[in-house]
Amino acid sequence: MNYKSIFKTLPIVSLYCMSNLALAEIQILKASTIITMDDKNPRAEAIAFDTVTKKITAIGSLQNVRASAPNAKVQDLGSTVLMPGFIDPHNHPILSGITTQAPAYWIAPYVGAKTWADVQATIKKADAEAPAGRPLVFNGLDRLLQEAPLPTRDILDQLTPSGRAIIVIDNSGHAVYFNTAVVKILGWKDDKPPVNPVGGSYGRFQDGTSNGVANESAALMAVIGPILPKAIPHILLSSAKWYAYMASMGITSTSEHTYNTGMYKGYEALASVPDSPVRMHVYHMAIEPDAAAKVTWPDPSMVRKNGIKLWADGSPWLGTVAQSFGYLDNARTKQANILLGPLFEKGMNYTRAQLDQLLDQYAPMGYQMAFHCNGDVGFDVVLDAYENALNKYKLIGTDHRWRVEHLGAARADQFQRAERLGVTVSMAPFQYIYWGDLLDGTMFASQYGAQWQRVGDAMKMKTRTTFHNDGTVSPPDTLRNIQRMVTRTTDSGKVHGPNQAVTLDEALKASTINGAYQLKRDQEIGSLEVGKYADLVELSADITAVNPNEILEKVKVQGTWLGGKKIDIKKFIEQITAIDPTEHKDLANSAIKNFHRH
Repeated sequence: MNYKSIFKTLPIVSLYCMSNLALAEIQILKASTIITMDDKNPRAEAIAFDTVTKKITAIGSLQNVRASAPNAKVQDLGSTVLMPGFIDPHNHPILSGITTQAPAYWIAPYVGAKTWADVQATIKKADAEAPAGRPLVFNGLDRLLQEAPLPTRDILDQLTPSGRAIIVIDNSGHAVYFNTAVVKILGWKDDKPPVNPVGGSYGRFQDGTSNGVANESAALMAVIGPILPKAIPHILLSSAKWYAYMASMGITSTSEHTYNTGMYKGYEALASVPDSPVRMHVYHMAIEPDAAAKVTWPDPSMVRKNGIKLWADGSPWLGTVAQSFGYLDNARTKQANILLGPLFEKGMNYTRAQLDQLLDQYAPMGYQMAFHCNGDVGFDVVLDAYENALNKYKLIGTDHRWRVEHLGAARADQFQRAERLGVTVSMAPFQYIYWGDLLDGTMFASQYGAQWQRVGDAMKMKTRTTFHNDGTVSPPDTLRNIQRMVTRTTDSGKVHGPNQAVTLDEALKASTINGAYQLKRDQEIGSLEVGKYADLVELSADITAVNPNEILEKVKVQGTWLGGKKIDIKKFIEQITAIDPTEHKDLANSAIKNFHRH
């Protein structure tokens, strides 16, 4: 369709009457086309916004937009295509920045280290080149995809002949591997770990000495805590690099899904500088003693507390999910020490009674609930608990927007039930994109593995389905999510479960207006309409005019605008670099509480 031919007839609505124009500082952008994600006015040629209020004042044809602000300057972006800034409603920016951005090393298979040999080469090279004595952090070892052995400390010692301390964090977030130098820093007498902490464990050789493995949160914190501050000198800057990474992918709004109070100053600082690129929404971990506390920030348009985060089950990459079908027994699953299962309700982190108690505590306070859940059995239990609480507190039919996250093994009927309860779902395309070829036929029988991430079934329901990435587990790549869910391809190009493909419009909504709805911001962001914030992503081409299989090749993010300000990522990093790192030296300890929580 030739959209230029209809621009002159596009409607125009102005937020300002003539008496208010003198108070406004209006800027107009013209693009080759503007995809508004507003069903009432889907395409435009120009957009005007007030640089003081940061909100859109007019959108439509250039002629009509100029008429709304005759004295405003027009910036012609040429062939650029504008859309609402992408929204990733589930992420972990501080933790992700600390453990994936330089000076840390990201060794996940989909960011370069495809095999165990690649991982070994990366560690050896870093050990040879880094300043003498400085500990190093490597994050993203995936034993399934990289076919890696359990990297005990004797193996890691061989990779670090300098004798420096290194930690290697498992991509699941449930384990950390370390060498002898770390054991020495920890001060374990005779190289023997202390008694296992509650909820965690240390691996041991037969003689009782550490084998260089720690499992689950309490043990992870004890190992990682003393190392991170030595390895990452500017914790806030590392966090800012993840913000910058998200912005480079076109994302203008996201969340912190494992918030604790120790992160408050960090998120306040990240939002305080002029070129801060991302709006943040935090979900307080239910396990924290002050999770119910009301929290405000100086600028709630940039950071706000949305709700409470809870966990139903664990990770599909470890077999710790509450699902009704088991894993296949083969060399690949054995090497990764997968729990074959099925675990059914034994895979739940909480009993149903405990879930009811948690919801009784937080639901009356008006918080939005958000449950991590991967297994189909877990989803049933969560929906049971939700339905009980929603009825108990007379929330059925209200605008509560309670959430469930990930849902790799969910069934079609469960999405229908979620829709009936007013529950929104945030799907995890990355699970299919990076693991889909393993899921179908290696991890699970095809009837389950090929249907992993039933985004097609979810979209058929009015659940306002969203797509998210999940740092540190996956990159914040919205365009990849869109292409792969429309074509139902993995990164290898293979197709599994083509019946779960979605339309391009559905994928775009999942990444914009649906994300805004799920974050309870759809009256402010998510589409380009008068009165909403001018949060924009600049694209190199019209995504609707490109073959879906070529989106990643032909559509590039050229920049973002937040509240009508073109974001300068380089300046943002400079602004954060200038902040005294000692002001945020404790931020790492707050972040590492969350490793096994996502």
